[in-house]
Amino acid sequence: MAQGPIEKKTGFGHLFAAATYSAAGARRLLGEAAFRHELLAFCVAMVIFTLVGASFFQYVAMAILFLLLVAFEALNTAIEEIVDRVSPEISEMGKHSKDLGSFAVFCLIVANAGYAGYVVVSRFI
Repeated sequence: MAQGPIEKKTGFGHLFAAATYSAAGARRLLGEAAFRHELLAFCVAMVIFTLVGASFFQYVAMAILFLLLVAFEALNTAIEEIVDRVSPEISEMGKHSKDLGSFAVFCLIVANAGYAGYVVVSRFI
């Protein structure tokens, strides 16, 4: 039996549905060890920022960098899941897709670590 098109929600129902999907994505991301490590590193950075007396702006900048990292980690996880579903066998294209997603996350890890290091070192100079 054929089903008709999915009825799109509008108004408050759409907002609630979007929030539900986002919460499910966050729960899925918490299942990733890499994300849990990144979250732990962010918490450690926040404690160190407190100890060195970072400014409000420095906290905000670090939070923005971390949110970008979270977004890229979520996209990387989505890429990995899609590749595994569509192409369970090992393929060059699947490997490249996963490697590129991983590299994007790595770049943001470097940016987060570099900024955190800059804030800490600059407080002692």
